[in-house]
Amino acid sequence: SPLRAFESEFGIQAPAGFWDPAGFCKDGDAAKFARRRQTEIKHGRVAMLAAMGYMTPEITGKWPGYLSPSMGIKFEDVPNGLAALSKVPAAGWGQIIAWMAYCEISVNQKPGTPGAKGELGWQGIPPGPSYNPNDKESKSKKLKSEIANGRLAMMAIIGMFFQDGLTGS
Repeated sequence: SPLRAFESEFGIQAPAGFWDPAGFCKDGDAAKFARRRQTEIKHGRVAMLAAMGYMTPEITGKWPGYLSPSMGIKFEDVPNGLAALSKVPAAGWGQIIAWMAYCEISVNQKPGTPGAKGELGWQGIPPGPSYNPNDKESKSKKLKSEIANGRLAMMAIIGMFFQDGLTGS
């Protein structure tokens, strides 16, 4: 079966094992699988940031000062959740989109490159006692955790959007 080709791939984890309910991998195409895994890692990273961004203002409060001094919008004036989408000025959205574009085009992500595997060349954690990029076993464990946490965050942020859309909070 072509699906068996992917059962030993990186990120296949218990208890589900290889899980493809939509049948995207039924043709056994390794290049398509690699592209989907790359996309999964990116979406997981965005979802982890989104989930933290959704919860953090509720827990820690908002930054002091102005989001847009020229428009008189303070950070505390921006509501949490989906209601914030309409409060951020167009220039703020422009900055967000410019940063996303920079992240996409600043690293070669063609098949076979480190960028295609999600290694973008910069780390949130500097090398030290908790992270050694040369320790293959530790790196493998952390990357598997990143995939699992990304999957959880994708479900979490969709749940938060759904709850906010239904209840407004």
